[in-house]
Amino acid sequence: MLLLPGAFAQTKAPETPEVIYPRAAAAPPAAASNPFSGYNAALLTAIVLGAVGGWLFWRARTAPGGAALPRQLSIVETRSLGNRQYLVVAGYEDKKFLLGVCPGRIDLLTPLAGRPPAGDSS
Repeated sequence: MLLLPGAFAQTKAPETPEVIYPRAAAAPPAAASNPFSGYNAALLTAIVLGAVGGWLFWRARTAPGGAALPRQLSIVETRSLGNRQYLVVAGYEDKKFLLGVCPGRIDLLTPLAGRPPAGDSS
């Protein structure tokens, strides 16, 4: 290929710089295509704040008087018997139950009545 010195002299450079876009895209990409801009960011923020508010409401449920709801179910005491076996005293309201816990099952051994003696009987 042979280059002639006057071959490029016929074209003038444009006086103002122009941006050339491909033929498939008639205009530059819009700023609205960003998923975190404008309306989408406000919607995402509202959803996150709603979820946090719902979680806080769920965690701090209170009775109509403003007092926290009392827990009625509790584990009063546990004792390990070895080999992943336990005795558990579970309380519900004013009642207590002795449970046997081993891998794969939980058995009600007996309901408990009254308080155990304060001193050791041995």
